[in-house]
Parts: sequence; C-alpha cells; structure tokens
Amino acid sequence: MGSKTSFDFDSNIDTALNDGQLRKNLRNAMDILVEKRRAIFPDSDQLQQLRAAGNAIKRRALKKLPQLLEQLEAKCTANGIHVHWAEDTSQANHIILEIMRRHEASAVVKGKSMVSEEMHLNRFLEAHGLEGVETDLGEFIIQLNHETPSHIIVPAIHKNKDEVAAIFHEKLTGTPYTEDVEELTAIARRTLRERFADAKVGLSGVNFAIAETGTLLLVENEGNGRMCTTVPDVHVAVMGLEKVVEKLSDVPPLLRLLTGSATGQLITTYINMISSPRKADEKDGPKEVHLVILDNGRSSILADPQLRQTLLCIRCGTCLNHCPVYVRIGGHAYGHVYPGPIGKILTPQMEGLEKAGVLATASSLCGACGEVCPVKIPIPDLIRRLRYESYDQEAAAVVDGGGYKKNFAETMVWKGWELANRSPLLNELGTRVAGAMGNHLPKVGPLKQWTSVRTAPRIARKSLHQRLRDEGVNHE
Repeated sequence: MGSKTSFDFDSNIDTALNDGQLRKNLRNAMDILVEKRRAIFPDSDQLQQLRAAGNAIKRRALKKLPQLLEQLEAKCTANGIHVHWAEDTSQANHIILEIMRRHEASAVVKGKSMVSEEMHLNRFLEAHGLEGVETDLGEFIIQLNHETPSHIIVPAIHKNKDEVAAIFHEKLTGTPYTEDVEELTAIARRTLRERFADAKVGLSGVNFAIAETGTLLLVENEGNGRMCTTVPDVHVAVMGLEKVVEKLSDVPPLLRLLTGSATGQLITTYINMISSPRKADEKDGPKEVHLVILDNGRSSILADPQLRQTLLCIRCGTCLNHCPVYVRIGGHAYGHVYPGPIGKILTPQMEGLEKAGVLATASSLCGACGEVCPVKIPIPDLIRRLRYESYDQEAAAVVDGGGYKKNFAETMVWKGWELANRSPLLNELGTRVAGAMGNHLPKVGPLKQWTSVRTAPRIARKSLHQRLRDEGVNHE
C-alpha cells in the first residue's frame, strides 16, 4: 500500500537545509528562546512540581470534558455569549461567514489564533469576497508576504529584520526602507490602527475557557488582541474543544507554565478575561460576543486513552524550540498548520496517516520535546505509536489510514527476521553468512539511504558463540 501524502516532505526538508539564511535565522532565535526559558525556571524541582500540577489540571479537564463543555456553554449563554458548535473546519468557517454577513462586515481584524489557521479562515473569507486582517505583528508580516506561520508562538521567526524591512518597503505603499526595529513596529502600528477603527467584527483565539465562570482567557504581548476584542461591535472567539478547564483556580499554574515556556516571561503584558458582551453601564467593549467551539477530530483523539494526551497541549511552542529537527528546517517544511513535535502527533491524528503520517518520521526520538513539555505530554511515545500504526492496520483503532506504509516486500523481510530469530539453526546460518561477507554488504535501496548519513555498522567475522566454541568454552 503506497503513501498518499499530498506534499513532498523530503523535498521541503532539502530546500530548508540548503537555505543558509533560514538556518541562521532559526538558530539565532531558538538560542534566545531556549535561554529565556531556562532563566525563568531556575529551580528544577519547582519546575517539575509545576509541570505535574499542569498535567493533573489538564488531565482532569479531559476526563470531564463533555460535562465541562456543557457547563461552559450554559455559563457563557447565561453571561450573554452566543455559543456555536462546529464539527469540522467547514462548519466553523460558515458560522463566521454568517456572522460577518449579518453585520455587513467586509473584513475581520484578527488576533493570533492557531485554530483560525487550522480552519484556513483567511483563504475561505477571500473566496467569499471578504478579508481577514492579521494584527499580530508576526502574522501581519507573513500575511504581507503571502506566507503561513512558521512557528506556533512566533509566526515570523524565520525572518530577520532586514527581510522584514524589505517586505514593508515593497508591500506597504509609500513606506521608506528602514531596518530600525522600533520604526518598523511603528509602521505596522499606524497601518493596523486604521483597520481597527473601521472593523465591525474582531476575531481572537482562546488560551483557556473556564467552565466555572464562562470566561474566555487570552494572553498576548502586543495589545492587538485587546483591540480585536473590544473595539469592533462584534467579537468572535474560536477555540478547539480541548481548551476548556474546570475552575478559575486552575488558570494561574497553567499561565505560569504557558508564558514561561513560550516566551520566557513570568507573565505576558496583557491577560484578557472576557465573560460577557458590553453591559448597559459600560462604555466600551463589543455589543456581541460569539464563541465557536471546534471539534475537527478532537473527539476521536479523546477516545483513545494514550493518544488523548495530545490534547493536553497548551500551545506554548517550547517543543519546537528544543527540537533538533525543527531548529534546522523551520515550520514551513512540515507542510501543515502545526509544525514541530506537537505537529508530528496532532496533524496525523486530525488528517489521517496517509496524508500526514510522514511527519512522525521527522524525529530523532532524542526525547527533548518530552523533557521540556510544560504539561508532560509523552511526545516521543506518541510518535512511536503513530509510526507503529503506519504499518499495522489492525492496531489503528483510532487514527485513519493505519497500515498505509505496509507493503509485501517489507512484510516478508520482517517475517524472515522473525523466523531467523526463532530458529537457532537459521540464526547460526545467517550469522555465518553476514560474518563471511564482513563489511562488503551491498549498499543498495534502503540500506544505501540509511548509510548515506550514518556510519555503516561493522560486522564481526565470527559470532560470539563461534568464538566461544573455538576457544573451547562450554556456553550451552
């Protein structure tokens, strides 16, 4: 059964590895992020206690997820927030389209939202004659350059200031060329301020949705999120259903883990907690608030006791920063919305192994991602699980496309391996043949590819059993 991957991952990797500027940009940025995280968590024992707490909070929320989602809907509705359920991204996109048309909005100003990227919302709106305007600085930069985010937290991490300067000069009419970071930021701020003032609808993501109070919590550093959620008359929040937590008291440890892991901060500049639209005695804020809760395969992931740990993720991006693969190839090489270690386990589960299972091969299984994950997702274990299911159709009870890599030739090789290791006679014969050939095994096919980046193993001319017999040692 052949692969049906819709993108050429190997070609993407080669392109990224041959881009010297990209690798330099990534290396410089990652070193900074890794060091900031290390500095903000100086006490290892305290960090482990915090990680254990974060893991327990998220596990409890997943265990109670159906009840918490119902509670969240009831509380939000009582607070005046309109709650919408979307089974897939198409349904979520059409919900937002209907809201915009009802308010005669030609554009929506967007705060940073990975779920909206998952929905490909901008492309959908464009196809319907509407516009999605990214207001996060990194998202704004890459939107000008017709790119997608390269990182969960820092969308334009693959660009340096010289490249940003060139983009602004080329794409923003009348903008002089400058490499001064403060001037570039001011240019973006002036441009976006006009869009905020004109917008009828604003959109945001949700970092945590609190079932106890019906509160939507957003963290940010630029203030654009606050503008998107307060200046337009209508605020639409989109979230994956796993973002719900049970209690308000669950938030502080999760915030500490999120901001420390993502940006190396004790806390971000802005913490936005939205529990209702503008009330009668209030002078600002949206007149309507909508919450779109997206499933898009998450319920199926939740059904598996091991794979559901994927949904613990709080989207901090630190697994990307510490991954030796991501650091060398960047986010675009992965060909999907979620790159890096979390993308390797989330995307194949959402889109199926045939389409995205190849992502699970982009790992050295060094374990760095699992060691730094703030909520202790065992990412290496889940990567192994997906790799296994790629070959074993019967084991793939949850993930679509199980066994897509299985083929007759490889099956026969492993059957032969099993037979040789079950039969002492065949094992002895195989060992003698390999020893006789020594280091002259033909390097063809997969063996040639494997040894192109690794030192070929040296095969001893005599097995241990044979050496013991030659020396008269009884090893039976």
